[in-house]
This record gives sequence, structure tokens and C-alpha cells, in this order.
Amino acid sequence: MTYQVLAGALVGLGLFLLIRALVPTKPDPVSAVARIDALRQRQAAFAPAAERAPRRGLEKLKYDLGLQLDDFYRRQGWQIRSLRADLAMTDRAVEDFLATKVLLAAFGAVFGPFIFAGLWALGIHLTVTLPVWLALLLSVLCFFLPDVEVKGQAEKNRRDFRRVLGSYLDLVALNLTGGRGLPEALMTAAEVSDGWALRRIRNTLTDARVMGTSQWTALSRLGDELNIDELKDLGAALALVAEDGAKVRDSLSARAETMRHRELSEIEGQAGAKSQSMLVAQMLIAAGFMVFLMYPAIARVLGSI
Repeated sequence: MTYQVLAGALVGLGLFLLIRALVPTKPDPVSAVARIDALRQRQAAFAPAAERAPRRGLEKLKYDLGLQLDDFYRRQGWQIRSLRADLAMTDRAVEDFLATKVLLAAFGAVFGPFIFAGLWALGIHLTVTLPVWLALLLSVLCFFLPDVEVKGQAEKNRRDFRRVLGSYLDLVALNLTGGRGLPEALMTAAEVSDGWALRRIRNTLTDARVMGTSQWTALSRLGDELNIDELKDLGAALALVAEDGAKVRDSLSARAETMRHRELSEIEGQAGAKSQSMLVAQMLIAAGFMVFLMYPAIARVLGSI
């Protein structure tokens, strides 16, 4: 009786969520404006690539599914800003990511009954409700696996970006010392390397020049897009002292030094954590060795008793 009640509850919850998703909600003006801006950015960012490499077959079906899912998220007002920032850090499209999550969830839901069939073929007879729970469990796990992967890769890329940003600020300060203006110093410092971080900054500065916006405003927007606080603070600080070259140079040097100290502190913390883990491993090995040495004597004493 319990399984029937749980199955009925799950079916009812699924129907409720399906109806809730299909029924259009009252549009939010803020969400509508954000949707228009996001669609404009998506067209500007991905339309040229799509024209260069047209999608066909299964790839096109996956891309269309991702577009529908992304549009559904926007109509519901689900911003998923942290996820979009992580995807921007890993240079992945939101549409492909959402389609991958749904396809993996469907694969997990189908793979669960196959496991049950394999166990049944081996002679392991389990309850009939087990395939349902296996399907649900594997579907949920497969649905959230891409999030874990993207989050880990995005954090690694953010650390690399912060490291490059500290060196970039030093280069900008050196260019200001050499007599260049702030816009020229920002662009010149971004052209010293073709790494992905400096290339992203260089493209942002170039777009700002074409669009007619200030470069520090563009850097702040890039910080919002990538969820990097140091870049957002840099844009705000440059907007305040953009007219005074000496203040800009001192501010950039101080920020670069602060970022280096923070990076050194993080490295020292990671080294300390690794040292502690090594100490625990050594203690476990020593304890196992002591047990290995003492076991014959203890067994002989207990046997004599």
C-alpha cells in the first residue's frame, strides 16, 4: 500500500509541475528586459559562429532543443546567473549545456531499467518498484553531473583569470608611467599575449571602442558576465579616477599588489591543507604498521587464555 501511495504522489507531483510549466505566468517587466538583452547578446556572440559552421543532423536537433529550453527558462523568469557566468568562463553556450543536461537525464532514466534487467538475468530477483527508483536516481544524478563539471572548470578558470589580471594591471601601470593615456594603456597591455584571459579583455575593449562606450564600463560588464569581483571593482575604480593619471597608476599598482598577496595566501592555504592530508596519511600508515607488528603477540596471548 505504501508503494502505491508514493507512486500516486509522484505522478500527481509530476502532473502539477507539468501543468505549472505549461501555463503561462504573468510576465515580469524586469525579466522581459533581461530576456531581450540576453537574446541580443546571444545573437551577437553566436550568430557568426553558427554561420561559419552550420549545424546538421543530431547536432542541429540538440541545438534546437537547447534553444527551446533556454527560451522556456527565460519565459519562466529563471535567470540562472551563476550558471551563465560559469558557462561564460568555460566558453560554452547555454543552449548546448541545457540540452546536454536533459539528454543525460533521459539517458539515466532509460539506463536504470537496463540495470534491473541485468540483475534479473543474473538471477537476482528484486522488487518491481526498483526500476522506478533506479530510473529516478540515475536521472537526477545525470542531470546534475554537468553542473558539477562546469562549476569546477569555471573556478579553475577564474583563478587563472585573476592571476592574469594582476599582471595585466602591472602592465597598465607601466604604460601609464611611460606617458600613455588610460584607454591606450589598457589596450596596449592587453596585446602583449594571446592567452584566453587577455584575449577576452582585448575583445571587450575593442567592442567598447566600436560601440562608443567607456572601456571601464565594458570591464565592469565583463566582470558581471564572468562573475569576477576584481574586474567589477576595477571598472568602478577606473570610472572614478579616469581623469587623473597619477591616481590611476597608484590605484592599479595597489590593486595588483593586493591580488598578488591574496593569491599567495590562497597558495599557502592549499599547501597547508595538503600537508595536513599527508600527515593524516602517514599516521594511518604508522597505525597499520603497529597493528601488523602487535597482532601476532596479541593473538598468541588471547589463544593461551
